[in-house]
Amino acid sequence: MIHDFTASTLATLLVTLDPPGLAPIFLGLTQGMGDGERRQVALRACLIAFAILTFFALGGGEILTLLGIGLPAFRIAGGMLLFWIAFEMVFQARGERKAHAAQSAVTLDRIRNVAAFPLAMPLLAGPGAITAAILLAGRANSDPRLLGVLIALIAAVLACCALVFLLAQRFARLLGVTGNIVLTRLLGVILAALAVQFVIDGTVAALDGSRQT
Repeated sequence: MIHDFTASTLATLLVTLDPPGLAPIFLGLTQGMGDGERRQVALRACLIAFAILTFFALGGGEILTLLGIGLPAFRIAGGMLLFWIAFEMVFQARGERKAHAAQSAVTLDRIRNVAAFPLAMPLLAGPGAITAAILLAGRANSDPRLLGVLIALIAAVLACCALVFLLAQRFARLLGVTGNIVLTRLLGVILAALAVQFVIDGTVAALDGSRQT
């Protein structure tokens, strides 16, 4: 049983987190940062995401239920926040607001902010990943061994995400300044579509839940 649980959990987490798909978005969000700053953002974001997913895997679902907060609300809220980031990326509001970043040192506060939002949440530990963690923990049926496997696999997949983020720096250097600007605009549009999809999924789930009740 433990082998089946391990295989299904690993596949679910890889598909849900999608490390290669997040790499270009990581580049867009860390535009203007040096290698050292990007490394700090990548590692900090993955550590924060690990804490969030572990929390939800070990009982976050029950706490949300007690607070009267449903997962559809997470999807809608996450989508709205992501759309704001996407708007800034497409219309270069981020570039104008952080134009001095290329000429001055990147502050520790900025590194912490980008790592926590939107990288750690809702991109890494987003509604899909949180839902997957809760459902997989439910499949473990409070078995300590299976819960240990779940936590270990969450850590392993997030380590893969960190590795992909670090390798993305080389890709950024190949693109150059113009290529990075074009990529940022393009990824802004993709991120906006992802944000709208989050809102749609959350709305549909909320409506389905209200119909069933």
